[in-house]
Amino acid sequence: MKSKILSSVRLLGPGHKHQKNKFKIVSKKLIILFLSIAIVALASSQNVHTDKQKATVQKDTVKKSKALLDQQEVAIDSLFIETGKFNLYKKAAHASYYADKFHGRKTASGKKYDKTKYTAAHKKLPFGTKVKITNEANGKSVIVEVTDRGPFVRSREIDLSKRAFMEIANNKSSGAMLVTIEILQK
Repeated sequence: MKSKILSSVRLLGPGHKHQKNKFKIVSKKLIILFLSIAIVALASSQNVHTDKQKATVQKDTVKKSKALLDQQEVAIDSLFIETGKFNLYKKAAHASYYADKFHGRKTASGKKYDKTKYTAAHKKLPFGTKVKITNEANGKSVIVEVTDRGPFVRSREIDLSKRAFMEIANNKSSGAMLVTIEILQK
């Protein structure tokens, strides 16, 4: 029994210091390895975050590009490209807009009515006439093309497409307004 105790004391004796040093070296290596893994993981998560930001920026850029295209289409669609002089046709004219039920139906000119286009119906003006309609309450105006006959209500002078009407209306829930009508002279 004494020999077993002595052999265990010998293990703890001079060799114990050597084992302690090995433990310190292995511990330091493990800590360095752990820190290295943590740094690599942090760096890769930053890359993923940056990639997500880039993807978000790219999506926003695409959305803005589409919005610019839509604005360009509006400019072409709203007939703002027309040049020339507008002559007064009528002041304090009553304007209304087509009901949604007419969307897609054929107009008197043969074109289909589209509530998203800048068109109008007038009783006498020739088809294809470009007309500037100005809301007298707020000064907003829009240029439309006469594509149909109407309105068939005595007090009304012109029917606008829903898009043209809403663009110049003060109160979006109203169905009529007083406008100034001017005809484009080429």
